[in-house]
Amino acid sequence: MSSDLGAPPAVTRRLGYLLKHAQLRLAELAEPLYEPLGVTGRQLALLTLFGEGPAQSQQDGAARLGVDRTTMVALVDELEAKGLVRREVAPGDRRKRLVTLTAEGERVRAAGEEVTRRAEALLLDPLSERDAEQLRAALGRVVRGE
Repeated sequence: MSSDLGAPPAVTRRLGYLLKHAQLRLAELAEPLYEPLGVTGRQLALLTLFGEGPAQSQQDGAARLGVDRTTMVALVDELEAKGLVRREVAPGDRRKRLVTLTAEGERVRAAGEEVTRRAEALLLDPLSERDAEQLRAALGRVVRGE
């Protein structure tokens, strides 16, 4: 378990350590819950991204998630091989590929959202509801640079 490393307090009080190990703990809780869906957390993030709003290009998706284009192509390849997404040529630009979810991709995305909520609830269980919301809000401000 990521939280049982026995590092000294001078290390465990560091923000980088805490953020990294909180993320590792969330992955430990979530990944086994994603297995029955046949996806990883990373793949589910892409399904969520491409499942919202109008069809997006792989390039636009990569920019929105901060993923390099080569990695995005490989990830979309994985999802396409599983029958969860399809690529379509963008009207007016034959070089651009739009990514859309298949019906199965939409089913997995919806189920994955519920699983993610359960995993996050398990991670935040030691906190009060108020503390959990404050943590989410504070991390959101940090990520946005506010």
